[in-house]
Amino acid sequence: WHRKDQEEFLEPGKKGPLLQRNNWWLLILQFLKVAFGYKRKTRRTKMGFAMSKVIVRAELEKLKNALKEKNLQDLSKQINEELKSLNSTTLDIAITGMTGTGKSSLVNALRGMGDFDQGLAKTGNIETTKKPEKYTHPVFPNVTVWDLPGIGSPDFKADKYLQKTNFAKYDFFIIVASERFTENDVLLTKEIRKMNKKYYFVHSKVDQSIKAEERNPDFHEEESLEKMRGYCCEELRKAGESNPRVFLLSSWNLSAYDFPLLLNTLENDLDGLKRQVIIESMPAFSKEALEKKKAAMEALIWKFALVSCAMPSQSQDYAIRVPGLPLCGDIFFLVATMGKFCRVFGLDEESLGRLAQRICKPIEELKSAVKKVPLAGQITEEFVLHLAATSDASKAPMVVKFALDFVPALGSLGDGVASFATTFYMLRSFLSDVKEDAENVRAKAAE
Repeated sequence: WHRKDQEEFLEPGKKGPLLQRNNWWLLILQFLKVAFGYKRKTRRTKMGFAMSKVIVRAELEKLKNALKEKNLQDLSKQINEELKSLNSTTLDIAITGMTGTGKSSLVNALRGMGDFDQGLAKTGNIETTKKPEKYTHPVFPNVTVWDLPGIGSPDFKADKYLQKTNFAKYDFFIIVASERFTENDVLLTKEIRKMNKKYYFVHSKVDQSIKAEERNPDFHEEESLEKMRGYCCEELRKAGESNPRVFLLSSWNLSAYDFPLLLNTLENDLDGLKRQVIIESMPAFSKEALEKKKAAMEALIWKFALVSCAMPSQSQDYAIRVPGLPLCGDIFFLVATMGKFCRVFGLDEESLGRLAQRICKPIEELKSAVKKVPLAGQITEEFVLHLAATSDASKAPMVVKFALDFVPALGSLGDGVASFATTFYMLRSFLSDVKEDAENVRAKAAE
């Protein structure tokens, strides 16, 4: 990436002091200090050389296979363009349905927000949406959730609904009902199909329905859920939907009921870049969601490392070069990428603040669970230098040897192979620490 492309990953106003001043001699000085034992009150991440060679081999296999089709320089340029495309890929999600079905609550939940956070979609039992309302994701601005007016309301009759809400602009549609689906809902699906777009039926407020049924002495949750799902599908068939599928969910508890299944379905239906975007932007609501985010980030690490070391005009001018230690890649790139990892897992000040408000706990209590990595806005060049100097990767030529033995084509990078291997190692180890801290935050939130 060009330097300006990398800085787009950094939060506004969060650039470290070294980056702001652009004093290269200070960068080298900081690296020497941490490399030779200078003590600072800086959060430190310990990374041992315990990464499984089996795991590394699996990732390098992807690079090796890609090099069968292109030479190293052409592959680097292609991946560079892919990563920039990912950074600019947009995702527009439309939430629609009858008035009062909980559409706005779902809009908020998909953005990791409660119904009382700043910038939320208005909720209520009366129609609060008078026109398509745009709600940008608070962390991933390329993701937008649209709260569409309820179909069938006086201002939005079914026959004019599509025209008034500009249906063509959305990537997919979630049609929400809290009790039953109607002919208007099925009418919408027919028009959506004409545009070759995907749609999904969601029965919201399932938690409220289950709570009401719990008073029955013969209550069994699974039986109640199947009965609810069957009723919704039958109503849709009566309205003309030939093969309906309904997802049951609660906007207040995304880990319950069918939300994980809905998310899996969305990921499978979206193309590569948009699939990556939805995985990155969805709330980290369960252990399985965290695993999926980690896998999605791991799949990009070899690409990040290759671009960092193989684009000399764009990256190597900013790489760290200290005698006796391997290159650790483009420092701006590493700051941006590590910050991105933290934001994907909800380890930033704003995300923790929203979570704290939603569960009525002090934010400091959640922050106490973050022990291995800084929050996204606290990752600076100084932190990356400290990490590079104190990690085993900076003292382990075996990382470079293993990469060269498995992918000999990396030898054409010259000194850049050290940058590739060290950047690859640092990012994988840092990602593992990020996931562990995110799991700790979830556990703390559940106490």
